[in-house]
Amino acid sequence: MPRALGVDLGTRRIGLAISDARGKVATPYATLERTNDEHDANAIAEVASAEEAKLIVLGHPLMLDGTRGDAAAVAEAFAAKLKESGIRVTLWDERLTTKQAESSLKRRGMKGRERRAVVDKVAAQVLLQSYLDTKR
Repeated sequence: MPRALGVDLGTRRIGLAISDARGKVATPYATLERTNDEHDANAIAEVASAEEAKLIVLGHPLMLDGTRGDAAAVAEAFAAKLKESGIRVTLWDERLTTKQAESSLKRRGMKGRERRAVVDKVAAQVLLQSYLDTKR
């Protein structure tokens, strides 16, 4: 399994997580502020290149019943923009990843502002780890 970059695409922020070289463990990496799709896709492609990630795992925000909504369409369009950089992109079901990240951070005792600063990259970690676990 090649090194992968997990991407949790939010409306205001983008959470990033990176896998280890063997593709077994995901680690929170960074949070980017959203600007526009072109700039954001380029920034993510630069991170993937710098970290030698051969795959981007992009969160696919399906509705709880599994259907596609507006957010899923946004992610699909963003995936197409990322693919223009030449890096392989996989959409991955991200239902409840942010809630899982929030719960994990609350259990660690993190308070509101501190938690908001890291929740996006932790959500990306949850998303990427889910993907990695199914590929073993």
